[in-house]
Amino acid sequence: MPGNGLDLNLLVPLRALLEEANVTRAGQRVQMGQSSMSAALARLRTVFNDELLVRVGRDYELTPFARMLLPQVQATLPIIERVLAGEQGFDPATARRTFSVMMTDYGLVRLHCALATVLSEAPGVTIDVVPLPERPMEADRDLINHDLVIAVPGIGIEGRREPLIDDHYVCLVDAAHPALVDGRLSLEDFVRLPQAVAQFGRHHLTPADRHLRELGIDRSEPRVTTSSFLALPSIVAGTDLVAVIPRRLAERLGPATGTVAVEAPFGIVPIDLQLWWHESHEADPAHAWFRTRLLDAVRALEPAEPVASSR
Repeated sequence: MPGNGLDLNLLVPLRALLEEANVTRAGQRVQMGQSSMSAALARLRTVFNDELLVRVGRDYELTPFARMLLPQVQATLPIIERVLAGEQGFDPATARRTFSVMMTDYGLVRLHCALATVLSEAPGVTIDVVPLPERPMEADRDLINHDLVIAVPGIGIEGRREPLIDDHYVCLVDAAHPALVDGRLSLEDFVRLPQAVAQFGRHHLTPADRHLRELGIDRSEPRVTTSSFLALPSIVAGTDLVAVIPRRLAERLGPATGTVAVEAPFGIVPIDLQLWWHESHEADPAHAWFRTRLLDAVRALEPAEPVASSR
């Protein structure tokens, strides 16, 4: 950081500009107009004697100095903000804070009891659940703008992480489906039957989607598509459709809809949901408390998925 009288009020727009690498998005994020953010950028360029952002085509890129500066700002600004606010730490009994968590509906179903446990310890805390974006994950931006992201590996997200919950996929069919033989579904019938598929955007393939593609099984033209695993049991009920769904979700929703979970004939495909966060959050005591308590609650409430082997 420079020693030539940087106005502390410029630190917030500085971080937004460096993290967003875009003047418009940075202004929206800190609720500054375009002209005000442009003026802040001009002042910051003078302070650091560096352009910080340079145009490349229609976009901006960080200069080498700005890339070096970004982690320093991310580590320093939260500490300054807490000092100026007079915070000595995080007391869940009295603190008021909203945590933003990006996850799928399946993640929410699996984690709602753990989240309720965390909330019971912090009456002033709220949780904003945000769905995963249909666009490709922008790892740094998504992790910075949200406290936590709960997702499987392999969708373009990087950062600090901890294992959270596991599961595996099963096939879901109507309990009276004629293709069931001794409670099993053959691979031939799975390929032949009309499919009901949960799609989360063309850039977000589930582990099951990737596995089926590797096997050459085409589900690109399903009979029914939905953006939610939660809808699949009701869609499949009373039809000849087959769906691929996390086992614990099928077991929870199946009895109420007359559907059953059967072993996937294409082998065991594990679901390894991870808890992801950006390293810049680690200096925040509130974030550390929330992250740690959520992990503890999940591990206390969720038994580990037994290791299964494919046939």
